[in-house]
Amino acid sequence: MKFGAFTNRCGSVVVAACALLSLWPSHAHAQSDHQHAPAAPQKLTLAQQIQSQTLIAAVRDATSRFQDVSVAIGEGYGLNFGCVSGSDVGAMGLHFVKGAFLDDVIDVERPEIVLYEQLPDGQLQLTGADYLVDAKLWNKKHKDPPQLMGQLFHLFDSPNRFGLPAFYTLHVWAWKENPNGAFTNWNPTVSCDAFTGQN
Repeated sequence: MKFGAFTNRCGSVVVAACALLSLWPSHAHAQSDHQHAPAAPQKLTLAQQIQSQTLIAAVRDATSRFQDVSVAIGEGYGLNFGCVSGSDVGAMGLHFVKGAFLDDVIDVERPEIVLYEQLPDGQLQLTGADYLVDAKLWNKKHKDPPQLMGQLFHLFDSPNRFGLPAFYTLHVWAWKENPNGAFTNWNPTVSCDAFTGQN
């Protein structure tokens, strides 16, 4: 599926108000996440811990209203890709995507995707947000890979399991702890076992 068709299905493209980008060394490279295996958690400096907690708090502020999935749906988010699992490395869960935000703009207040996990009782629990930008669009305007408040995005090359062109993505597990790190794509504490199918 092309981004254009995907965007048209979910809504018209709009330009987000402002991108929150922090300074990062010009030699920084996007983290590649074509494989499923998670990287070993790295020890963070005190400054990195503060920066991480600041981003997590900002994502919580931006998504707290989505604890009720009907609010996300009412704002134009819709379930895509079913429940994304990574076999022995955990899962990403359910991706509720807002097509109107799929562009090359990054704004912590407007996540392209909100993440949920279906619980055994059928309820959906908010687990975090996923910020996503088309790699080709981004690379046309920027020499460095995207980041959000100092956190580098992961690069998903094409072809990929989603059938999308290459894209940069940043998962922020703001509502469910990830023992491998708050910005790792796969969360071993998330499961697709209770997923009953996409309506």
